[in-house]
Amino acid sequence: VQLQASGGGLVQAGGSLRLSCAASGLIFSRYDMAWFRQAPGKEREFVTAISWTGDSTLYADSVKGRFTISRDDAKNTMTLQMNSLKPEDTAVYYCAATRTTVEITTRISLYDLWGQGTQVTVSS
Repeated sequence: VQLQASGGGLVQAGGSLRLSCAASGLIFSRYDMAWFRQAPGKEREFVTAISWTGDSTLYADSVKGRFTISRDDAKNTMTLQMNSLKPEDTAVYYCAATRTTVEITTRISLYDLWGQGTQVTVSS
């Protein structure tokens, strides 16, 4: 089982990036998926999640209206479109998956599959 995050990079404030998470070795369509991020010296925090059906999403207040999560079960891929990026969005972004919850959750402890992370750096 593997989650592979990609798409990070360096961007100026106000710019956009698109992150992808490719899944293998699991029945992707049965998993709720999420993005978390961890800035230097800070704890890992919830960013956004999408249900296994694709019809329910959650966003952290800090990214609402700027980030959009989506999934393509035919390609076993989840995407995070990040617009209007701010320096405070700088972090390592991790994709995660879970089948253990009744509904999508922000709780990091309930996600049992993790990708390796991709660095996003937003310059001011």
